[in-house]
Amino acid sequence: QVQLVESGGGLVQAGGSLRLSCAASGRTFTTYTMGWFRQAPGKEREFVAANSWRAANTYYADSVKGRFTISRDNAANTVSLQMNNLKPEDTAVYLCAATLLVGRITFEIASQTANYHYWGQGTQVTVSS
Repeated sequence: QVQLVESGGGLVQAGGSLRLSCAASGRTFTTYTMGWFRQAPGKEREFVAANSWRAANTYYADSVKGRFTISRDNAANTVSLQMNNLKPEDTAVYLCAATLLVGRITFEIASQTANYHYWGQGTQVTVSS
């Protein structure tokens, strides 16, 4: 069983920055592909970023490219999401997820919620205009 706990959300003005962290426990962290997703009220959960197992590949949604950076610290079993130049449309609950899929992790695989086995509870990010 893998447990994921997010932290770092909050309220920020447009143009500001936040750093989210996700602490993972339960199994060998380097074998997980880790993803960040977000869900705004009344909307479907959407992919934000992913870092494949062994950190072989990193993927981003077009809406966050150039503004968000995903990184992982295997020694600390954490994955982070640095969010810069935040916009009001980034407001959502941000969720960390882990998949035990191995092999070649493509963008198509990493961006699908159905491919993730474990989810955190989420952390709220609110960006004011």
